[in-house]
Amino acid sequence: MLHSGILFHEQECRVPIHYNPTPSRRNASALFTGQVFSSLVRDVLRPYNPADPEVTVLKRILCLAMFAATYAPLECRAQQSSPEKAPQEKEQILWQKLEATINDADHHLDGVLSVAILDLSTGQRYLFHADEVLPTASSIKIAILAELYRQVQQGKLKFGDLYTLQQADLVGGSGIAEALTPGVTRLTLRDVATLMISVSDNSATNIIIDRIGMEKVNALLDSLGLTHTRLRRKMMDLKAAAEGRENIATPREMMTLLEDLYRGKVLNKTFTEDFFKLLSIHKESYIPRELPEDLRVANKPGELEGVRNDSGIVFTGNRPFVISVMTTYLRHEKEGGEAIIRIATAAYQMFDRLSRASEFGRVISPHDSSTP
Repeated sequence: MLHSGILFHEQECRVPIHYNPTPSRRNASALFTGQVFSSLVRDVLRPYNPADPEVTVLKRILCLAMFAATYAPLECRAQQSSPEKAPQEKEQILWQKLEATINDADHHLDGVLSVAILDLSTGQRYLFHADEVLPTASSIKIAILAELYRQVQQGKLKFGDLYTLQQADLVGGSGIAEALTPGVTRLTLRDVATLMISVSDNSATNIIIDRIGMEKVNALLDSLGLTHTRLRRKMMDLKAAAEGRENIATPREMMTLLEDLYRGKVLNKTFTEDFFKLLSIHKESYIPRELPEDLRVANKPGELEGVRNDSGIVFTGNRPFVISVMTTYLRHEKEGGEAIIRIATAAYQMFDRLSRASEFGRVISPHDSSTP
């Protein structure tokens, strides 16, 4: 039953005209067809009145049948998705579930959460407060390492160059360097870089900064268009930090830096492979905490009071992805780390399935025991 309250405008109805005689006949035919169809629409929508001899029940049924025959096939075709688009639409459902996990992690975190995730195979990305400028803590060491590799590639430095550790080099958070003997211990530049990444040794980091130049690191970032990522002080320089000279970045720019490195926009193929080999050294961090032990993860976490971060690339089969999760204003730092672990794990689980599944979602594992 049609109700008179339904809003339907006759001028919105258009019937395709496939009859194609001479122009004059075509215009006449179109005019006639349009007039007849408009008349039918009026009859369908006119409130039913048993006393109206012009609008019989049979005529209404005929009008509805003609209308349905004209538009129902079009509606069905519009609702059908092409086979090519179906897998992509299913993938979007997984992305939506990942987004729901991130939203829930943010809801339960007493602090500020920012996230950037990039599928290196398709270019699809997810951004959550990703343009917020936040303290990087030790995650800035990714940029420092990149500039070191660039200068070695240019021939300005050599990884085999030796450096003698000095007492003045030692600062808080130095880890292994503090256990070495100043004035006697000699390390190659690559050894120093390894300490900077593997145990986040701050003394080693400051040695690298002095060798390559803080301004050169920022020049590299400028060349990549990363204007919000800045190395503004050396490690454990509390005076500079108190003056507001904090090392900063956004999740989007950390994601972009890692993508540019991955795609060879910073280093050649040989140095790119070696860069990620060093960045993949096992370390205490958040992204890989609950991931398979044999999974390659090239990342660098960062920690300060009220701050927990981690940025890196997870090499998940044929679906590697970049992830940068930064938290600040944390009431409890442990909760920030747990949020990073939860988000990284959810992201990995999605990309792992996409990597191992067919375009229709069938996952085939070596020990698949399911019934076909």
